[in-house]
Amino acid sequence: MNDPPATPSVAQVSLIGLFVAALATAQLTASKVLAFDIPLSLPVTGPELVLPGAALAYALTFLASDCYTELYGRRAAQIVVNVAFVLNFAVLALVWSTIVAPAAETSVDPDAFETALGASTNVVLGSLLAYLVSQNWDVWLFHRIRNRTGREKLWLRNLASTGTSQAIDTVIFVSVAFALAPATLGVGEVLPLEALLALAIGQYLLKLAIAVLDTPVVYAVVSLVRSREPGTAEEIHAS
Repeated sequence: MNDPPATPSVAQVSLIGLFVAALATAQLTASKVLAFDIPLSLPVTGPELVLPGAALAYALTFLASDCYTELYGRRAAQIVVNVAFVLNFAVLALVWSTIVAPAAETSVDPDAFETALGASTNVVLGSLLAYLVSQNWDVWLFHRIRNRTGREKLWLRNLASTGTSQAIDTVIFVSVAFALAPATLGVGEVLPLEALLALAIGQYLLKLAIAVLDTPVVYAVVSLVRSREPGTAEEIHAS
């Protein structure tokens, strides 16, 4: 007789919950463009960093996935990443079904609601493609480095996997959302090259800064979970 499936731990559920919550938030905030003043002027960007609103929430997905990969292995992390990709469509369907449903007289302005939550086609295409490629790369590279270093140098695999995957995500999202999709499908405005570079650099610099700053958080989470679930991660990585 088959053994019953193991009950997910609080840590597993919490990390998956953080990943999905941040991903859904990123999907809903992708269309707003943010601008942050910085104390120096950089090439291309100048004294201001311009980036999509999704960058803030999306950066948290890499923190969650790196912790999850370290603790529960590549296969489990890829399941989370790819199931969450499918759930993106559920979020989009729920949002758009609410947008097209008739509004009551006491409702917020339907046009404002659609403008705020109804991401344009180019943004959706860019976001989905960037997510699928970059998150799977993040899990793959993290696990590859982990196989070479063992439990040591968690900082290296966190920074290397997140730094490169964020670069991949940034290039794909900015290119598809603001250049390729608008040019080929006629959805949205094609931004000039200088604006594209400024958007990409601003987004990547913020994501890279978050990756550096979240390294102590990754260490703290992994250490806490290992103290409560001793041996589990090593058995998974060894299999």
